[in-house]
Amino acid sequence: MDDGKPTGPKAKWWSRPSAVGAPPQEPGGPSQPSEVSEPPTEPAAVTAELPAVTSEPPAEPEPSDAPPERPRPLHEPDAYSTPPYGGPGPWAPAPPVQFPTPAGGTPYPGPAGPPQFHPQPPAQPQQPPAQPVHTHPAPSQWLQYDRWSAPASRPLTQYGEPTPKRRRAGLAALVLVGLAACVVGGAVGAYIERNGGLTSVELPQAGPESAGRAPDSVAGIAASALPSVVTLHVSGGGEQGTGTGFVLDRQGHILTNNHVVQPASSSRSGGEISVTFSGGETARAKLVGKDSGYDLAVVKVTGVSGLKPLPLGNSDNVQVGDPVVAIGAPFDLSNTVTSGIISAKQRPITAGGEKGDGSDISYVDALQTDAPINPGNSGGPLVDARARVIGINSAIRAADSGTGLGTGQSGSIGLGFAIPINQGKRVAEELINTGRATHPVIGVSLDMEYTGDGAKVGDKAADGGPAVTAGGPGDKAGIRPGDIITEVDGQRVHSGEELIVKIRAHRPGDRLELTLVRGGKERTMSLALGSADGT
Repeated sequence: MDDGKPTGPKAKWWSRPSAVGAPPQEPGGPSQPSEVSEPPTEPAAVTAELPAVTSEPPAEPEPSDAPPERPRPLHEPDAYSTPPYGGPGPWAPAPPVQFPTPAGGTPYPGPAGPPQFHPQPPAQPQQPPAQPVHTHPAPSQWLQYDRWSAPASRPLTQYGEPTPKRRRAGLAALVLVGLAACVVGGAVGAYIERNGGLTSVELPQAGPESAGRAPDSVAGIAASALPSVVTLHVSGGGEQGTGTGFVLDRQGHILTNNHVVQPASSSRSGGEISVTFSGGETARAKLVGKDSGYDLAVVKVTGVSGLKPLPLGNSDNVQVGDPVVAIGAPFDLSNTVTSGIISAKQRPITAGGEKGDGSDISYVDALQTDAPINPGNSGGPLVDARARVIGINSAIRAADSGTGLGTGQSGSIGLGFAIPINQGKRVAEELINTGRATHPVIGVSLDMEYTGDGAKVGDKAADGGPAVTAGGPGDKAGIRPGDIITEVDGQRVHSGEELIVKIRAHRPGDRLELTLVRGGKERTMSLALGSADGT
């Protein structure tokens, strides 16, 4: 029953598989290389086919006198006796040859086991054919064992070019990082642009200084005059208005324009007048007197202490180009200060006339100024460089109408007019003392429809009476109906309105020199102005 089993000598534990046909090695004998060397064989890569095992026992070798040939070791002698390639010992077979991994990390494309290596054996000399020898096949676990290999269960890691999916993921991550950087950079840039940088900015600034100003400066003039200027709110007869006034004396008399107090004076109940001072104090006021021909009125407050009268100047001393300051409450903006110069003198201004009978027409020989004056400035003071009143702001020339004395809402275009304070002083004194103002007259009726140069004396009065009042100043001077008056005190007169303005600029009793034309001949005469009730 020896079929399939080797019958040769049994291999010892330190022996190695011998070449086919080689006699077994003696125990304890020296290890010498044979004459024919064979290449080492990797245990895990053995692919050579072993001789088939037959059931016939091998033939016994013939006896010979030559000493038996010692078996040739599988490996070349190791000069350093490094295990497992040194002397015999209980070590495993030689490890397989390890192929280096190419650059890039691509593993060797082989089977799951260790790579196979098939070296070409060197040519061997011709030998007589050896008898077949039955050898034991190496166990499979020894043929496949690799002590340096990774466990089979561990997945292999590849190193090389990234897959398209990884490349796309990396590109998307780079794009997201770029977008985030753009957003952050834009936000930081916008913040720096709006705030001037990442740090706070402190600008240089002048230190505190004295609040005082030169007395002749606009600020000094305003500081001196404002405590004497008031704002008036008037209502009555279904109307209301706002204007300005200034204090005349310590008894509480305040001068303003007639058209400012018109709503209260036209009401049967007397209306209501409220006065607000520059400090904010408010008091009730009553009407003392008014005159529509001069467009002036006086009101009085009671129970108010600490009043500061505004000093009066002399309008005859004013020259064109002198600096002036206007104070008032334009559009109810109290304590408003504007400045300018005197643009002209003796501007004949007529305003009013809403009643139709001429009783409310104002004739003003005005001072012209470019200081901005607007609705609400009416009645306010026009002061010089020494804060003295030289005029009462009364009218403006509006862009949408010829004249602006009244309650129109047009704004300033740089043409403002003020009643000279010399005239205002006389009228104010009369209104305070008698409640009425007198007008200087020459005792003639004028033809207001005459379009020629000069003021023409009419043929008859408006009521049908004579044009020249008998016994009046004109009659005594020799004025006749149809005469044309061309000059007053050497100043040219172009219309009837201008003649009235020139006459009202004087006081009753003043003497005037008139130049007139009668029948084509020029004549000169002198007369003393009479007086008429302002009513």
